[in-house]
Amino acid sequence: MRLDKYLKVSRLIKRRTVANEACDNGRVFINDKQAKASTEVKVGDIITISFGNKDVKVEVTDISETVKKDEAKDLFKYL
Repeated sequence: MRLDKYLKVSRLIKRRTVANEACDNGRVFINDKQAKASTEVKVGDIITISFGNKDVKVEVTDISETVKKDEAKDLFKYL
């Protein structure tokens, strides 16, 4: 699954266009490497997102095309 879509489906970022902009601005890293929006996400990847002065680091535990709001937190775990 594409990174921008995963960020939206998992609700780490609310909109896909915002996820795209974050990737374009160099704020998203997969396994400590800067990632483009089109980068493929796999189970076990570590995603780091910079939100201003705060970093969010998560590990991908599952990938699903569609998910309900209350099940979105099952797609990743915070590190």
